[in-house]
Amino acid sequence: MTHRTVGHQAGLPDDPRAHVTAPTPECPVEITLAALHGRWTTLVVRELLRGDRSYSELRAALPALSDKVLSDRLAQLGEAGVVERDRRPGWPPRVRYALTPRGRRLGPVLQALWDWGADTPPGTTGPGAAVR
Repeated sequence: MTHRTVGHQAGLPDDPRAHVTAPTPECPVEITLAALHGRWTTLVVRELLRGDRSYSELRAALPALSDKVLSDRLAQLGEAGVVERDRRPGWPPRVRYALTPRGRRLGPVLQALWDWGADTPPGTTGPGAAVR
């Protein structure tokens, strides 16, 4: 069996969704970017890649993150199918957050983003930087 990228440039999938002239909601890249949208989202995912966490454990791991933003990010990640919320019976009720199998697949994506960013020469990012 031939790999689907044989005969194609790296990074350019042989998929009809890749042959558009404008971003579409069905584009797999746009879907991924939407799931990771928002400040702090990647850090919440990073913490959950380390294992299941309670809300208070996430707050302790990211102390500068406000309660509102953490709640918003967990809800957003839940709607995207990245995070699941497990409410356990008892008093007080215990809630744990965990990545879904789909969410765990974001690990290599975040690693690739990290690698690309870490390899960026100084002075090529931020406002007013030259794009190369």
